[in-house]
Amino acid sequence: MIGSLRGQLLSRSPDAELLVEVSGIGYRVQATPRTAAAAAQMGSEVFLHVSHIVREDAQTLYGFATLDERRTFEALVGARGVGPTLALSILAVHHPDALRRAVAEDDVDMMCLVPGVGTKTAVRLLVELKSRLHLPEADAPPGADDVTAAPTAHDDARTDVRAALDGLGYGTEEIKGVLAELPAGDDAGRLLREALQRLAGVAA
Repeated sequence: MIGSLRGQLLSRSPDAELLVEVSGIGYRVQATPRTAAAAAQMGSEVFLHVSHIVREDAQTLYGFATLDERRTFEALVGARGVGPTLALSILAVHHPDALRRAVAEDDVDMMCLVPGVGTKTAVRLLVELKSRLHLPEADAPPGADDVTAAPTAHDDARTDVRAALDGLGYGTEEIKGVLAELPAGDDAGRLLREALQRLAGVAA
């Protein structure tokens, strides 16, 4: 089984498929839009953590920038009714940390931000993923992380919104512009909904 690839990036397709040449062999690797966009320039060296999925009719490589993303992808694929395509879609919208928070908080709205995921599917995923993901501690002593939590909650929410919009295909300038218009807050789900509404209004 292939667990990682280090080689020369030969091409990057619009659907986020990367062609990586290793010792003269070109490997086709499916990635999230975020991973594909962050990959090196054409001809440069690229390193990917790989999940190698073998089926009766195909062998497919899925590549990720971090080991956490690969492990989260494999946890998602292990859930009932979640195939590689849906797992990639989830990671295209939510970073692993944001996904773990959504599962820990039973945030159905956040899960429904993933294209193709309705309320019923979101509820089922939240239940199944609780036993598959390493969730953040929910009962830490009050104030234990006050030194860092207060100044970073707002930034974390905006980072999640930026990643979600990037995964949905919005451009850098569009994302930068809408983030500048958003009000203060640490509710990533609410901020993302408002960002999407503003972007839809601009597009209209």
